[in-house]
This record gives sequence, structure tokens and C-alpha cells, in this order.
Amino acid sequence: MRWRRSRTADPAVIAQAASVCLSYPDDDTLALVPLLDAALAEQPATDQSVAPLRSFVTHLRDTDPMTLRQHYIEIFDLSRRHTLYLSYWSAGDTRRRGSVLSEFKQRYRDSGLLVDLRGELPDHLPIVLEFTARDRYAGTQLLVEHRRALELLRLALEERQTPYADVIGAVCATLPGVSPTERDAVMAMRDASAPVETVGLAPFDPRLLPLTPTAVGTQPMSRSQANQ
Repeated sequence: MRWRRSRTADPAVIAQAASVCLSYPDDDTLALVPLLDAALAEQPATDQSVAPLRSFVTHLRDTDPMTLRQHYIEIFDLSRRHTLYLSYWSAGDTRRRGSVLSEFKQRYRDSGLLVDLRGELPDHLPIVLEFTARDRYAGTQLLVEHRRALELLRLALEERQTPYADVIGAVCATLPGVSPTERDAVMAMRDASAPVETVGLAPFDPRLLPLTPTAVGTQPMSRSQANQ
């Protein structure tokens, strides 16, 4: 009997690859580039999520590490318009955000998996994607519930014309339905985590949205260290 090759990519491979791609590009992350390249090369090229990720991995491989790190800081750590903290898109700096973060933690506990947050908040997208690679159902459910956040992030990154837009686009391509092309259409999407409370905390609380880049698996790195 001849086995027919699947025309869809392995969801675990896509989720794990996206998690790595969205992590701070320190030496440990960049050391995974050959592994990412090899894993994605085994996925069907016809899958909508594969080509964008392969393009981004090429970007990681061909770009100077210092340039990568400075760009990451500029995109994700210095602008709330591109934040990777999913609950921020729906709850902002309100009291409700604490309950949303608690819900992420509860989902991780319910899965029975040991989720290493590595000093991050539980809604940090690379953490959520790594969880999705290990528990497809529970992780995908979290992503679907925060679909509007993902689509708004995708549009913001596309507007900024950063390669990171490819990674978020790949993640969105794994979810049910078609990604909207206009912001108004995204805003009209049902968001299971939409805020019900508008009484805020301080206008900006750095404890809720860190502004220093966190290298995956290491201690937070300062911007001065990144520029050395």
C-alpha cells in the first residue's frame, strides 16, 4: 500500500516554529534556525502557514544577529501596538486583565502539562504557541478566543512592514475561517475575551507589559546589553 502524503502541515510543528520565531533572537534562539529550516522543509508547501514561516526563518538566518535584536526590541518591547501579550488587546491596563491572566494559568493547569513561563506572563504569545504545540485542542482554543487580538497584531505588523507579520499570518492561517483584510472587519469579530470593565489602573503599568526584552530561557536582557 502506498501512503498518501498529507497536504496540511503538522499543527504542532507550525505552533512550535512560530513560538521560536516570536522569541527574542538571542544565541539560543538563533541556534535553532537549522532545526526550524529542516522541520518546515518536511511540511507540505501548499499549506498556507508554511511559506511565511520559511520566509521568516530565512530572514533569521541571513540577518545580522545584532540587527535582529534591535528590531525585536523596537517592534515588540517599545510599542504597545505590537504587544505579544494577548490579554492586553482585550483588557488593556484594567483590573480585568488579572482575571484573564489567571484564566490562562488555569488552562495550563487543567491540561496536566508543566508549562515553563520562563519569567513571562502566561498570555505571552510564544508561551501560548509552545503550549499549543503540546496540547493542540486547549492551545488552539486559547488562540481562537483571542483571535481578534491576533488579527489586530497581524494588521499592525503588516502596516509596520516587518517580517514578523509573516509569523503572525502563519498562526492565523492555522485557525478556522479567513483572516479579515480590514481593521473594521477585525473589530467586528466576536472576541470571547472582550472587556466588560473599563475602570483602569494607571495609564501604563510596566508590571503588566514589560518593556525589557526577555530572552527565552534566560534572564531579561537590558537594551544596553542588546546593543553591545
